[in-house]
Amino acid sequence: MAEAATRAKTKLYPSAEAALKGVVADGQTLAVGGFGLCGIPEALIVALRDSGVKGLTAISNNAGVDGFGLGLLLQTRQIHKMISSYVGENKEFERQFLSGELELEFNPQGTLAERLRAGGAGIPAFFTRTGYGTIVAEGKETREFDGHHYVMETALKADVSLVKAWKADKAGNLVFRKTARNFNPACAMAGAICIAEVEEIVEVGDIDPDHVHLPGIYVDRIVHNPNAEKRIEQRTVRAG
Repeated sequence: MAEAATRAKTKLYPSAEAALKGVVADGQTLAVGGFGLCGIPEALIVALRDSGVKGLTAISNNAGVDGFGLGLLLQTRQIHKMISSYVGENKEFERQFLSGELELEFNPQGTLAERLRAGGAGIPAFFTRTGYGTIVAEGKETREFDGHHYVMETALKADVSLVKAWKADKAGNLVFRKTARNFNPACAMAGAICIAEVEEIVEVGDIDPDHVHLPGIYVDRIVHNPNAEKRIEQRTVRAG
């Protein structure tokens, strides 16, 4: 009883595995933050792999690389559909898609971001000029406004959002660091439940309200991971 009461008062969980427990399930749609390998919730992705859930639809800009990030879930065949913008640098992704093992819904990058933002804002759909006259528009409603043609795109919502932030207070208010912010706030807002992996945890009140990037009302659970690997996709250095 005491443990349950303590848990009810805090959003902080002792591990990524504990944070996912009772939340993730087969067949869910997940929104996962990150751009390339920048700002991805590394520990949560590993815990998701280890949970064994399958039949997942993953909304993410890309699917990591072979053997890291969401690429881990492709190796274990836990993802059956990706809703993405970029799928390069992942041979297993390419193999599964070309062989018909993996469904893929391609989005222009700005459209993907706006679909997630719309999902979090309660906007069911919007019109954009991006993609009109291309395969992106196939099967979608189009309209003309002021002499320009637009494609209707629907909002994206997720059962669970997995995001990465630099700092959180114990109420779940998040601060992202530089470009690692990327898709994370939009993913967080689009999910019915949001789990945030953070590098630093501080007391409530230690973050200036004007410095909060995502209010804690959007964050349900927090995992502390102070030693993220932060792998670089392609390290390039000058010879000599």
